[in-house]
Amino acid sequence: MPDLVTVTRTYLEMRHPGDLVPARAPEGSPAIVRVGFCPASFFRFLYAEVGRAYRWTDRLAWSDSRIREHLDARGVTLFVMYVEGAPAGYFELRRHSGEGTEIAYFGLMPDYVGRGLGGWLLTQAVRAAWVGEDARVWLHTCTLDHPAALPNYLKRGFRAVRQERYQVPPLTA
Repeated sequence: MPDLVTVTRTYLEMRHPGDLVPARAPEGSPAIVRVGFCPASFFRFLYAEVGRAYRWTDRLAWSDSRIREHLDARGVTLFVMYVEGAPAGYFELRRHSGEGTEIAYFGLMPDYVGRGLGGWLLTQAVRAAWVGEDARVWLHTCTLDHPAALPNYLKRGFRAVRQERYQVPPLTA
């Protein structure tokens, strides 16, 4: 059996809206759109394309009805970033009563990585998360994510509050 890969997951949080260090706006005027009704196929597309290189697999097997149930749940909001009319990334917020808002999923489509959009998208995600009376905004990342993910979160003002390690099988070709 092949050796397992050790993964480090880092939990981060922001306790005050003033902690946000905004990234400057990128060229090209990307637009962030809050998705009202999201078809299951579009949700699946966003999740699969953004997460393909980072082992996002948890939701790939979800049925259309399971996706619909998730998206219709109280406190779940989806936002898509468009660049020149094409979806370039997205984030999902999940409000937890009395605990704040989690940036549950966040990322860019592969063709948009490395174009200076990640910091700006995260800035918009944090701003959207702070709408309301939340006590904190939090998220987590791991060493399977893009190498710029953790530095981006820290540059925007998040603080690491906990780490854990776990193992996964290596990717097979």
